[in-house]
Amino acid sequence: MSIAPRQFLNDLYATAVEAVSAQKCMPAYLPKQSVKGRTLVIGAGKGAAAMAKVVEDTWPGKVEGLIVTRYGHGADCKQIEVVEAAHPVPDEAGRQAAGRMLELVKGLTEDDLVLCLITGGGSALLSLPGEGISLEQKQALNKALLKSGATISEMNCVRKHLSAIKGGRLGLACAPARVVTLLISDVPGDDPGVIASGPTLPDPTTCAESLAILKKYKIEIPDNILQHLESGAGETPKPGDARFVRNEHHVIATAQHALEAAAEKARAAGITPYILSNDLEGESRDVGSVHAALAKQVAKYGQPFAKPCVILSGGETTVTVRGKGRGGRNAEFLLSLAVALNGAPDIYALACDTDGIDGSEDNAGAIYQPDSIARAAAAGHNAKAMLENNDGYGFFSAVGDLIVSGPTRTNVNDFRAILIL
Repeated sequence: MSIAPRQFLNDLYATAVEAVSAQKCMPAYLPKQSVKGRTLVIGAGKGAAAMAKVVEDTWPGKVEGLIVTRYGHGADCKQIEVVEAAHPVPDEAGRQAAGRMLELVKGLTEDDLVLCLITGGGSALLSLPGEGISLEQKQALNKALLKSGATISEMNCVRKHLSAIKGGRLGLACAPARVVTLLISDVPGDDPGVIASGPTLPDPTTCAESLAILKKYKIEIPDNILQHLESGAGETPKPGDARFVRNEHHVIATAQHALEAAAEKARAAGITPYILSNDLEGESRDVGSVHAALAKQVAKYGQPFAKPCVILSGGETTVTVRGKGRGGRNAEFLLSLAVALNGAPDIYALACDTDGIDGSEDNAGAIYQPDSIARAAAAGHNAKAMLENNDGYGFFSAVGDLIVSGPTRTNVNDFRAILIL
């Protein structure tokens, strides 16, 4: 069998992203019945503008509304306003857009329909601090959480209880209109209430849980936020609340969809795929070293999978930042895997974020080849030292192995593929 490993892995990534695009996933979930009143489109996330464009292109009647997405992730919408704002740390543009969105849904009637379009990234983009909390405080807490190693579920639990719009509050503001929320999931487990901190869904988490998370990661809590959480002032509407009775939601695209599409692509190329998991979490470097051990076992002993094969996985790993290097969780995973493999032959790997942005850098991720460590060493770069400095971006940039796709306008989180020939 003749296969070009780099092209093969890039093709798997492209196939995975296409499978979870708004154009492919949305049309089947749009409401079919006619609407007597207004059709209002709202939403947030890295893929929200692309979703809004699908609505404009396929909806039979007039639509209006407001979407907030990340800078550079917009779409050419004619009826629905698209605002761009900062991610992963919120900014004033996002705060203003969130405030306008709440105003926009006021005064709706039972005859009106709200289409809420949500993808990953919405938590930071739809940032409207709760009463008495400043945007600067939310920015500081957001930065601290991003560096702490907290999971996305933990981060979004905190965000819900410091917000005036997340954790179901936007959904309540739409009442008594019918609300249909369509979500592209970027969270392990695909819990719709965690995706973008569930702005239109009731929330089972509590202020007490939010406070415990901040204390767990030893994050400094300003006195006013401590009071906000301890007093219960930040409590969210809970499941069973009658005000959500006309609301429905559909998770239209997930990591599993992306992995299954990639698996089918691999089979067509004559490579047997194995989906390890769609919701892996944990420290990126730890997950990387475990994957390396598995790959070496396959390569040497044909266990637990016979080669040639490709091992696929998704989810969202985390990075506890200790160094001063550059790079997101996928570059960190891949550099850890590279160090552990140390040039083992016939093993190749790709790790990318399906949104096209690995953390806050300009790359989607990177690709590893058996000679990556040797090429880096020849250029004067020490892989182990760069891993300790959280400098995955620097390592793969030095050897020309970054993958720069640009924004994909969808987001089901990490995509990892390890090819063993």
